[in-house]
Amino acid sequence: MTSLTVSGRVAQVLGSYLTDLFGVMGNGNVHFLDAAEKLGLRFSAVRHEGAAIAAADAYYRTSGRLAAGTTTYGPGYTNALTALAEAVLAQIPVVLVTGDAPTSGARPQDVDQAAIAAGLGAATFTVTRDAAGSITQQAVEYALTKRTAVVIAIPYDLAALEAGDEELPAPLAPAVSENADGGLGQVARLLAGAKRPLILAGRGAHLAGAGPELRELADRLGALTAGTALALNLLQGDGYLGVAGGFGTDTAAGLMGEADVVLVAGASLSPFTMRFGHLLGPDSTVIQIDAALQPTHPRVDTFVSADVKSAAGRILTMLDDPASPAASPAEAWRAEARKRLAEGPAHHPGSAETPDGRLDPRTLATALDGVLPERRTVVQDGGHFVGWAPMYWRIPRPQDLVMVGTAYQTIGLGLASAVGAARAVEDGRTLVLASGDGGFLMGLSDLESLIGAASSAVVVIYNDAAYGAEIHQYGSQGLTEKPMLIPEVDFSGIARALGAESAIIRSLTDLSALTDWIDAGAKGTFVADCRITSSVRAPWLTEWMEASRAAKAAVAG
Repeated sequence: MTSLTVSGRVAQVLGSYLTDLFGVMGNGNVHFLDAAEKLGLRFSAVRHEGAAIAAADAYYRTSGRLAAGTTTYGPGYTNALTALAEAVLAQIPVVLVTGDAPTSGARPQDVDQAAIAAGLGAATFTVTRDAAGSITQQAVEYALTKRTAVVIAIPYDLAALEAGDEELPAPLAPAVSENADGGLGQVARLLAGAKRPLILAGRGAHLAGAGPELRELADRLGALTAGTALALNLLQGDGYLGVAGGFGTDTAAGLMGEADVVLVAGASLSPFTMRFGHLLGPDSTVIQIDAALQPTHPRVDTFVSADVKSAAGRILTMLDDPASPAASPAEAWRAEARKRLAEGPAHHPGSAETPDGRLDPRTLATALDGVLPERRTVVQDGGHFVGWAPMYWRIPRPQDLVMVGTAYQTIGLGLASAVGAARAVEDGRTLVLASGDGGFLMGLSDLESLIGAASSAVVVIYNDAAYGAEIHQYGSQGLTEKPMLIPEVDFSGIARALGAESAIIRSLTDLSALTDWIDAGAKGTFVADCRITSSVRAPWLTEWMEASRAAKAAVAG
């Protein structure tokens, strides 16, 4: 290898895995960024260190390709911790490259960064002068294999020193497990005998590329299909019920509850997906195929630890075997589903009038779906508004809905995530960021970053001048609303000052400004400051509140 600094070796090895970096320059990473620039890695500057990992995280969720965030040591590092925790809990492979205390010992301003990361569940790989490359490679392979966030720490006194010579092994090929425990024969028999089969796909099925096999399996069985919010439209076609859980319709949920055999493919069955225990019928047989080593929910009756794509392919082969029970397509089941979906209530369309005269977010979301470009990738911050996009907007592919903050229950990562997604979006798609006013204010510094990174972006701010979820959860209980309120902010004016086009949306007719911008080519960034009412509570939040009350009552009783 040619002579490189320790920072240069780290950048060189990372360059064999990724093309994009996000971050803020400081003392602890200046040599790394210098090396990365010389090696041709694309660096997108963000304005707050908290955005570094959030952007890299969203880049992966949008593209399936690894990216890295980078900060200086100390306060730069600690500023990134919320996004790091979100990536760990959401099982997103991402790399944080940061400076660290010198090898000679901690300085007065240093903190134990490795201990902090360990508390969040992230492993730290501290490079040495002689093994900077191999340690970096080990860190990246760990992130990809374990689907998690890792920290690569460069001690301050080593950053600019010449690295030792190393011979690095070739990167590991992705491992694919093949029906590890032999349980697929039982799965095939259960599915072949089902009268009302349902296939529920999650993000694991999407990441495994199992959509075609699961769709073929559904058609072979006559099964209904559904997806979690992170696998939205993966199994779209005849018999597709939409999203499972609080973002779905009651009609679709009723059909899911009548399934006699449910194949859960790459989904963890979170409380939200399961409608807090009410999604599936008590007598349904639940099969789970997942890369996990054991079932992720007590409702699972039969579990197979396997790659979802290869497992679905094996089941199809088994159904073709003349010695196996022949599957009888449940055509009547699909016909019944089509009829009930057509006749049953869909999502509430919203109201033309509200108590405070502001826009009903449901009416607004419906109107926006007709205005926004069809080729869209949607990024959502956390908040009360989080259901409006998966409920009312057309989402072309699973990777076109990036929901951040849901794993760690945080807000404020939306703008930062939009920066990463904007760098990953291809084929002329328009990035659409949905945010609340509270979360938008938290990440406001990175509106400038998004404007610089996006070739085509629309920012939709659900501006209710409040922390909406708290209004509905606690204001409704009689707690004082004063700390829950936010003074009305003119986000449109701020956006224009930073170089975006914008408009305040007080009525649906005001969306004409957005329509004109799209008709003119949808170039740059448009910020729609939508003034919505706080009088409409999202169905998913009502469901969560009722489940919480029931749980508290059970404990008290």
